[in-house]
Amino acid sequence: MARPKLKPGEQGNYHVSRKEQETRKVRKRLRTHQRDLKKQEQKSANKREKIKNNKELINVIQSGGVTTNTEVEKFLEDDQELVFAPNTGPQTDFLAAPEKEVLYGGAAGGGKSYAMLVDLLRYANNSNHRALLLRRTLAELTELIDQSKKLYFHAFPKAKFKESTKTWEFPSGATALFSYVDKDDDVYRYQGQSFTWIGIDELGHYPSPYVWNYLRSRLRTADETIETYMRATANPGGVGGWWIKKMFIDPEPPNTSFWATDIDTEKTLVYGQNHVDSGKPLFHRKFIPARLTDNPYLMKTGEYEAMLYSLPEVERKRLLEGDWDVAEGAAFTEFNRSVHVVQPFEVPEGWAKIRAGDYGYSSPSCILWGAIDWDGNLWIYRELYIKGYTGEALATLIREMERTDGQMSLSVLDKSCWNRTGLGPSIAETMIRGGVRWIPSDSNRLSGKIEVHRRLAMNEYGEPRLRIFSTCTNLVRTLPTLPLSKTNSEDVDTKADDHAYDALRYMCMTRQISTPQAAIFKNMYTRPPELTDATFGY
Repeated sequence: MARPKLKPGEQGNYHVSRKEQETRKVRKRLRTHQRDLKKQEQKSANKREKIKNNKELINVIQSGGVTTNTEVEKFLEDDQELVFAPNTGPQTDFLAAPEKEVLYGGAAGGGKSYAMLVDLLRYANNSNHRALLLRRTLAELTELIDQSKKLYFHAFPKAKFKESTKTWEFPSGATALFSYVDKDDDVYRYQGQSFTWIGIDELGHYPSPYVWNYLRSRLRTADETIETYMRATANPGGVGGWWIKKMFIDPEPPNTSFWATDIDTEKTLVYGQNHVDSGKPLFHRKFIPARLTDNPYLMKTGEYEAMLYSLPEVERKRLLEGDWDVAEGAAFTEFNRSVHVVQPFEVPEGWAKIRAGDYGYSSPSCILWGAIDWDGNLWIYRELYIKGYTGEALATLIREMERTDGQMSLSVLDKSCWNRTGLGPSIAETMIRGGVRWIPSDSNRLSGKIEVHRRLAMNEYGEPRLRIFSTCTNLVRTLPTLPLSKTNSEDVDTKADDHAYDALRYMCMTRQISTPQAAIFKNMYTRPPELTDATFGY
């Protein structure tokens, strides 16, 4: 209400009204302030509860009480007010993994780096816990440090971070060093040091396994209550994609625990002769695949997914689909491990069995065994990948492996094995005399490659015509990464590791999809006219 105007010389209660007005304003500000205080008190209480609950989750993880993802999920069901809650699926599997060495890799945006920061806290309540988290460069390390500050100060309010040394100190006395290794020689800065947990974020940035293997020697503790771990994250491809794939991806299917193998010899790592467990396997590894769909935060808007879809095919398959088998210039881009690779099973009675071989002495010999089901689909159920064997020795080994197989319907060997370099028998003839029958392969390179493509392609039911047992590790390893020839785009690079592929195309040529079945059986046992002087054994 507007104040009435006073006439000249007239006195009013202006000063009294002004005082009352100011009093009302003060009272209003006081009530607002009291409401703000209550809101702040409630916010602080919620924050304290979140910190308490998150510490409980971390205590569960670091106490060694979590062994399966269901245990983590059960904890989360009890209280949803957490500073950090792992996403159901791979992120939870990673935190619960008991294996010594674990790779969490695949698609970009799967929450790998954040999971690494949490896994580091396994024993943060133990004074003997010493963790080391690495990136390739200092600049890359900065992002991890920023993320750790958002998490660790909430989980451990009394934790301290020393900027000068990039080291976390937890209330228990446990420490976590954030550092970087740019060159192989940088690992020697950790010579003489010991850690209970070592993690490398973006392992694919390292061109060789040297850093990983050396740091394993720094993994040790005198505290029997602490298990030592190595953890890594990576995306497919990159300069180190080849050795990561060989070490973690190729040995066994995803989410399968397996004994660690030597990357060069592919033999299981065992304790030395002077150890009490001499000859026994050393430790387990596991690969846990990451997918963008595992991260609900990035999937919510769809913007990041759309960006990945816009990438070229190779990068899209790597970063969106998490495909480790795709390579630049790969000859067989249609290969999909989740589709074409299956777990072994007993081959049913009645399926025709075929053997195909590519021989080498200084280079590997590859022998593949396949079975044709009732629908004409090809299943590769066994492989032999070995070098340094003569024809006679190889025949002996093949006979031993086929003791329970029964009669082979057909066996084909690279036709060059019938070539003679002297007066003695050829490689093929030596093996036939050793009790292993062969006929020369159809070695047409273009036709063979086309048949492999046809087998990998989906039929009218959305199923491939070729499946490979996961135990055929060398075929699974080399087929998807086999590059095209730089001089002939219609063929593969013959200087690459093509031994398993050659055996496969020989086998595919015996059962050509484009050839009527009657013609196939007609030609199966027909000797090529140009090789009528050879001994086939059939």
